[in-house]
Amino acid sequence: MARRNKLKKFNDLLSFSNVYENYDPTDPKLMASETEEVDLKGKWKSDHFKNDNPLVLELACGRGEYSLALARTNPSINYIGVDIKGARIWQGATIANEENLDNVAFLRTRIEQIGLFFEKGEVDEIWITFPDPFLRNSKANRRLTSMQFLNRYKEILKSNGIIHLKTDDPTLYEFSQEQFAECPFVEVLYDRDDIYSQPLDFDELIHKTYYEKQHLEKKRKIKYIKVKLSK
Repeated sequence: MARRNKLKKFNDLLSFSNVYENYDPTDPKLMASETEEVDLKGKWKSDHFKNDNPLVLELACGRGEYSLALARTNPSINYIGVDIKGARIWQGATIANEENLDNVAFLRTRIEQIGLFFEKGEVDEIWITFPDPFLRNSKANRRLTSMQFLNRYKEILKSNGIIHLKTDDPTLYEFSQEQFAECPFVEVLYDRDDIYSQPLDFDELIHKTYYEKQHLEKKRKIKYIKVKLSK
């Protein structure tokens, strides 16, 4: 039954106008359906969103909860949730369709491939919300705040573009602090290891994902870092 439900979700994605998929990481084709290939690199605002509003990505978006929440509260900003898991994206895309949220879309691809689908300087901000911390040292380079990923973000973010990290994991938090401090093109704007210990400094932080709520129930501290690309 679970496999059948997953296959149905994958089939549904083929008909969703707010979902684009890259099936093969060795082939940079982007598909809007099973048969329709599209090229949106440098053209997400004009060809999909039909406006010139700022473009914000949520990487490893999972069910797209943060993208959806931000899209609801900021209708003049375009959001794209990026994840490799189709069943997760299905949930966010389904909700966006049900609520007629036309300022949020989803891209199914590996984040390592992000430069294939966005033009230099096309993205205004990036959110990284509760990503896999990859706690084994041997997998540290897979963390989304590692230098290899920061170099990728540099290519698609505009000058002075913003990166947000929200996590409960102390290892990832400390690792990110070190990476940001060592990165020559990153300037730390804000860093707090327990954002709910006092009134929130940014309205965007009020949104809570499913996993964040679980972390808070376990009395885990939510950490947040905001940085700017100083190109």
